[in-house]
Amino acid sequence: MDTLKTAFFAPGLAALFLFAGCGGGSDSHTARADEKVGGAQMDEATFAGGCFWCMQAPFEKLKGVSSVVAGYTGGEGKDPTYEDYAEKGHLEAIQVTFDPAQITYSQLLDAFWRQIDPTDAGGQFVDRGPQYRSAIFYHNDEQKRLAEKSRQELAASGKYDKPIVTEILKAAVFYKAEAYHQDYYKKNPIRYKYYRHRSGRDEYLDKIWGKDRNVSESHESVQGYQKPSPEELKKKLTAIQYKVTQQNGTEPPFKNEYWNNERAGIYVDIVSGEPLFSSLDKFDSGTGWPSFTRPLEPGNIMEREDNTLFSKRTEVRSKGADSHLGHVFNDGPAPIGLRYCMNSAALRFIPKEDLEKQGYGKYLTLFDKAAAH
Repeated sequence: MDTLKTAFFAPGLAALFLFAGCGGGSDSHTARADEKVGGAQMDEATFAGGCFWCMQAPFEKLKGVSSVVAGYTGGEGKDPTYEDYAEKGHLEAIQVTFDPAQITYSQLLDAFWRQIDPTDAGGQFVDRGPQYRSAIFYHNDEQKRLAEKSRQELAASGKYDKPIVTEILKAAVFYKAEAYHQDYYKKNPIRYKYYRHRSGRDEYLDKIWGKDRNVSESHESVQGYQKPSPEELKKKLTAIQYKVTQQNGTEPPFKNEYWNNERAGIYVDIVSGEPLFSSLDKFDSGTGWPSFTRPLEPGNIMEREDNTLFSKRTEVRSKGADSHLGHVFNDGPAPIGLRYCMNSAALRFIPKEDLEKQGYGKYLTLFDKAAAH
């Protein structure tokens, strides 16, 4: 057991860590995008956030995640063990197997940021050294794009007064850690809780994220949502709303409800009500459609490649209702540089003064903070 970790335990407790099975070696494996679990097409995501014990627990609780493996990656030395992985240049990391039909990669990124201190280049909390630094290991170009976009949005969010230093690296061979490290929080709950409490991680995350610390809670409007039938939607929506959200249509520019709306509030999916964008991130793009620099809840949107109209674009859809919303482009204002060009017909605007009574009261603090600045 690493001395940086055992230093936080009484001698008696530290001795208990050296139980049978330590040093059992590690297995290497690379991500398999074609893996299937129970018939579902699965995907892989790899994150480093300091102590891998503390990273396994929150991801295993997410709906759509089938497994979370603790291990070592990012170095050049082969077959690392817990005794030598740092010397071989590896980081403690986790590899997440997930069903993209149930949880998006953007939602996993959102969960990742809520577990770490992205401004710390020297490690994570009590664990110091390059083997404990934070990183996102992308497995394809789309993961790289989403990771970079997510990091840019976090940097522009105003949550931190120091630069974001979390690295975005190409995924390498992932070596599974020894058996006694897997699900450590389940096997040794008392020791795990003591270590985690003394590490300072929870105190820091509570300070930064508060009640929005749990990604599953921040996207509760998506969880368990049942999309109405086409017949029901035709009764609920206007003709243009149905055409845009269900048939990938586009409304006329400058002749839609919100293109020049300047009131304070948030925009939700017209079908499901899931929060999507905020007036705080809205800007006049000159296109005639409502445009935003970033989503209010990144986990509530999905991005897909769109090759219609003889050009490659990135379509934006809502996660819960699967509504077509619009497209995102790389010509937005600094510092993020993105333009989420949305259709008014896919959105419902909720004024700031109505947020509480319509069940979106937690977003009031965003406007209070903006007013304070």
